[in-house]
Amino acid sequence: MTSEQQTFWTVGEVSTLTRVSVRTLHHYDQIGLLSPIDRTESGYRLYQNHDLARLWEILAYRELGLPLARIAEVLEADETVRKQLLSAQAVALNTQLAETKRQLQAISRLLRGEDMNSADAIRQIFQDFNPADYEAETQQRWGQTDAYRQSSERTARYGKAEWEQIKAEGDAINARAVALMDAGHLPDSPEALALAQAQRDYFARWFYDPSPSMMADLAQLWLSDERFAKNYNRVRAGLAEFLSAAVLHWAAEQQK
Repeated sequence: MTSEQQTFWTVGEVSTLTRVSVRTLHHYDQIGLLSPIDRTESGYRLYQNHDLARLWEILAYRELGLPLARIAEVLEADETVRKQLLSAQAVALNTQLAETKRQLQAISRLLRGEDMNSADAIRQIFQDFNPADYEAETQQRWGQTDAYRQSSERTARYGKAEWEQIKAEGDAINARAVALMDAGHLPDSPEALALAQAQRDYFARWFYDPSPSMMADLAQLWLSDERFAKNYNRVRAGLAEFLSAAVLHWAAEQQK
């Protein structure tokens, strides 16, 4: 821009201002998601302030994990739907902020030389939900399976840093689920099925490689065991039911 009063922005200026690549801006234009009407005499795109406002909304919805096709629908929806999605983003950001504060507290404890591998420390990480409390029950149910042995071997090597990361990733999945619920998505929607896949990948990354049938068993456990249900529903009422249903739908799709 050459003047503070200028109301037009070139694609390069928008890219610099927003840190969105020129290639991405061109793509948004091609699919009709963000298509500035104005052009220079040479035919180059010119963005106005309302175009930048629309771009901000697009980026906000992308942060919520919405695909571009869904964003296009939302931008044409009424104000109520759009406000619901923005409220969901606020929830997700507050969750991330709380997680960052908790991590800083953990670092402070480490610097003070506190024991971070005790049962009390692990319980504090998971906010009074300690996976170790369920060890005997887990062994009774699945102790003879390869998945249990794989999980036991992997978690035995984990220290404070790994458990912190496990908690952070689990919180992120929960926040993503809350955003979907607040946006009105059903458990069998494409977004919810993608979330179920992320949940499965989370288990595979940290514990064991679960089959669709094993994920279905876990999903049922989240509802049948009130301890699991309580842990999810304290994040958001109905979260256990939503996650369970999403994973059950996902498992059914995988087994077709």
